Amino acid sequence: MINNEKNIIIAINPGSTSTKIAIFDQTKVVWQCIIRHSSTQLSLYNNISEQLPFRKQLILEQLDIAEVDWSSLRAVIGRGGMIKPVASGVYLVNELLKEHLRTGFQGQHASNLGGLIAAEIAAMSSHQVPAYIADPVVVDELQPCARISGHPLFERRSVFHALNQKAVARLFARKNKVPYEEINLVVAHLGGGISVGAHCRGRVIDVNQALDGEGPFSPERSGTLPAGQLVNMCFSGDYTRRDITAMLNGKGGLTALCNSNDVQKLVAKAQAGDPQTQLFLEALCYQVAKEIGAMSAVLKGDLTAIILTGGIAYSEWITDRIKQSVQFIAPVHIYPGEDEMAALALNAQMAISGEITVKEYR
Repeated sequence: MINNEKNIIIAINPGSTSTKIAIFDQTKVVWQCIIRHSSTQLSLYNNISEQLPFRKQLILEQLDIAEVDWSSLRAVIGRGGMIKPVASGVYLVNELLKEHLRTGFQGQHASNLGGLIAAEIAAMSSHQVPAYIADPVVVDELQPCARISGHPLFERRSVFHALNQKAVARLFARKNKVPYEEINLVVAHLGGGISVGAHCRGRVIDVNQALDGEGPFSPERSGTLPAGQLVNMCFSGDYTRRDITAMLNGKGGLTALCNSNDVQKLVAKAQAGDPQTQLFLEALCYQVAKEIGAMSAVLKGDLTAIILTGGIAYSEWITDRIKQSVQFIAPVHIYPGEDEMAALALNAQMAISGEITVKEYR
């Protein structure tokens, strides 16, 4: 039984293809689990919010296995979702925040479930336990010119893997004994979605809006598509709005090209000599490298390092190909997986200890 004398923090991180759970004693992990979700399972739901009971039940089953002593629970923290643009920080899950997570104020994404599940699990405790989110995907630090598109009706938005990008950037800075606020980095998060950010002295001044239409394609997202062809498809009468949305986010990318979102299996297939799979994976690497080059230009070539992170970064087959294309710009460092769970726990611990001020979502 996990019992740490009222120091327990539960962290919940719903992603597009998995749900991660971890139990911390303050900031020390004492148990963790990854629940995988197949495309077939998730296709049963029309939108992200409908997945709430399904994912919550799976989480509770795993917490039962961990034999959590609920009396020791201090806080529950979830990955933040598609709420209004906000400053970096920790936010208490209030009613407005829950409403915006349910409706997807800026769009549908699995991270919308983080705060909702955190609130429901916190409410199960016999004593008052806060539910938080931290550094949601809509953290907005864009410089003014990065917001401009080619038409006044459209504005570029900041939607990216803020929690993990910030976490690995700070980890790199600590390891190299230099403040994050004093260096420039390009960080590429390679997961179910792919975002590449230009970190300029502690601020992400430009990043592709990876959720529904910018940058490289990923295991489930189509990325930037030819605009004219997309317009023609939208007005062809052959597709509904839901069809197009799913094509962009959920059923695009490798899922559409290879009928699978499992990069590990696809890499094995490519290594076994399947030419088409190899071509599609090399195209993914090619597009990531192009985006890294673009963000390096945003920083005017003045960057300390390029960081590859996220679940796909476990694949040397993938990272080697990206590295070959961009290592002329700056040294490439690989932080496979995500440091998001530890980052969530650290944020929660700082909040409950009073080290930082918890922000109110308004």
